[in-house]
Amino acid sequence: MSGRHAGTVALVGRPNAGKSTLMNRYLGEKLAIVSDKPQTTRHRLVGILSTDLGQMVFYDTPGVHKPLHQLNRRMVQYAIDALNDADVVCLLVDATKKFAGGDAHMFELLGRTKVRRFAALNKVDVVAKPKLLPLIERYAASGLFEEIVPISALDGGGCDLLLEFLFAALPEGEPQYDAALFTLHSERFLAAELIREKVLLETRDELPYTTAVVIEMWGDDEAKDLTRIHASLLVEKPGQKAILIGRGGATIKKLGIAARLDLEQLLGRRVYLDLNVRCEPHWRESKRLLSDLDRDLLPHSL
Repeated sequence: MSGRHAGTVALVGRPNAGKSTLMNRYLGEKLAIVSDKPQTTRHRLVGILSTDLGQMVFYDTPGVHKPLHQLNRRMVQYAIDALNDADVVCLLVDATKKFAGGDAHMFELLGRTKVRRFAALNKVDVVAKPKLLPLIERYAASGLFEEIVPISALDGGGCDLLLEFLFAALPEGEPQYDAALFTLHSERFLAAELIREKVLLETRDELPYTTAVVIEMWGDDEAKDLTRIHASLLVEKPGQKAILIGRGGATIKKLGIAARLDLEQLLGRRVYLDLNVRCEPHWRESKRLLSDLDRDLLPHSL
């Protein structure tokens, strides 16, 4: 054996536990979009970290919650599938929140897995130590975890130690993917996610949960070093469409400018971005539309 380790790590937990923030920190890339709203992550996102120790493939998963729509049921299933597929599982916990029924449900799910398990108690930078100790004891008493590591995915505290534990837990072996890769997702998928992030940042109330992004057209003009992207923002009600467009088109224009700047950084070339808003009643229950949204997620081999 080479002494190097390679395998997959599923980052799982309740909504807003910091899974995407942690993966982005390890990758040194903004792969997963991040917001303060639950259900920001809707798919199993794949991030690839290659170091001298080997290669760790992260599965960043949607937060486990009670599903109310077909979309939410798919999201929870992505998380459960990742639990079953990964070599190692790392539970992310929001240490600022009290232990509740949802956390007990995570214990139940993790108890069914046969792989090595770790717990990362996140956001400890804003938790007093006397409040943290009982939480550590509760997770230790479960008997589920090899190590329980207090971390701050935001400022990096404890993250190096956690990474050491995770790498040591992976099987020995050679990397599966080229070390230059940090993800397997298509540019189309990443573009749609960046656009959706701007919607999350610019809107409030029910819109984050009822909005999706569909890439309708993608064209590369090599001569002009330009990519043309036409995308639709799906909403369920006419009132939501009006909010996204804004008075005189101000909101959709602001979203478009912010998204275009991020897309140019992602793609490394100029971008022409055309956004429109399309009303699709009950799209979250439409298997056809949900399948269309998944189309550009990952290569079929995964």
